[in-house]
Amino acid sequence: MIGIYFSGTGNSRWALEFFLQEYEGRSRMYSIEDEDALKEIEKQKEIVFSYPVQYSNLPKMVRDFIVCHKNLWKGKHIFIIATMGMFSGDGTGVMGRLLEKYGAKITGGLHLRMPDSICDEKALKKSLEENKKLVADAEKKIKNAVKNVKSGNPPKEGLGFWSHLAGLLGQRLWFSRMTAGYSDKVKIDGQKCIGCGKCVKLCPMNNLELQDGNAVAKNQCTMCYRCVNHCPVQAITLLGKNVVKQGTIEDYIKGDR
Repeated sequence: MIGIYFSGTGNSRWALEFFLQEYEGRSRMYSIEDEDALKEIEKQKEIVFSYPVQYSNLPKMVRDFIVCHKNLWKGKHIFIIATMGMFSGDGTGVMGRLLEKYGAKITGGLHLRMPDSICDEKALKKSLEENKKLVADAEKKIKNAVKNVKSGNPPKEGLGFWSHLAGLLGQRLWFSRMTAGYSDKVKIDGQKCIGCGKCVKLCPMNNLELQDGNAVAKNQCTMCYRCVNHCPVQAITLLGKNVVKQGTIEDYIKGDR
């Protein structure tokens, strides 16, 4: 078994690593950005795929990865982990249906509430203690899921008809345009930017570059929020106008284990 993931601020990466450690005592896992990911998927039959839900949908980069490599999925047995800031309905189902289209068998699904990565929207922010509790609750849920997988009764969260309907009516019908294509909404405050290049190195889409000592954005953003959460001077925004509070998974697990 191997893990495949896409992660913005680390939630989906952490969830996958914790799941694999509980299941096998080790974590053989690869980001979809990793050059070795494709050959490892080709070799393995059992896969755990972890990703963050966006508006009850797949991030554009994740969808493209699956579609562009559609011949890889036939005959694979895939357990899906979907991380989310709020209720998504069918976070695992939206990926599962796409993978099934290309011949995969979906063995189960797990939904995990995690700290929200959208750091430029005040309404979505939680306190440090609330976020730590979300992560602690996710640990318990993962442990229980692993126990059920080992006993032959894996969770099926997000995979049924009613979950599909909930995801469709909850967000996807109203916000499908947000994930239909890549975004051109990244904004960089040139007065704040110090030209450190950190965002350029972190961007999974090569959407950012330095020009005349300042970062500039193109139109290929997959809304992972890495750049917004890691900018040392809070010069980058995406959905909101100002950075409220930056955060990554490391902020909520330090000293916990």
